[in-house]
Amino acid sequence: MDDSVNVFDEPLELCGDNPTTGFYRDGCCNTGRDDLGSHTVCVLTSQEFLEYSRFKGNDLSTPAPQFGFPGLKPGDSWCLCAARWLEAHQQGMAPRVYLKRTHKQALRIVPMELLREFAVDLN
Repeated sequence: MDDSVNVFDEPLELCGDNPTTGFYRDGCCNTGRDDLGSHTVCVLTSQEFLEYSRFKGNDLSTPAPQFGFPGLKPGDSWCLCAARWLEAHQQGMAPRVYLKRTHKQALRIVPMELLREFAVDLN
């Protein structure tokens, strides 16, 4: 696993534990060599984004008990693939982002300036 740091080079904060998110299901948007999708952007889900994601073939709303997945609802926090977030942005459907909970590796795909525009946690 890569170092657990956010886009500010600070310790990565918990993204969500109800439901538990992250590629490693540790509640954080940690990443590593095994995480080919770069599940590094911590988002605040909205109904609009969940519908968009379902339309694109990634249904995050429907429970999948066989995988221990309860399904997401608007207001949940979730570690999203950086490329999926960027795609959603290009379609005008990007969800808001928690920067302190977003892994630094997301910056390989999404520019910091863009993430800042959608930040929930900037003072």
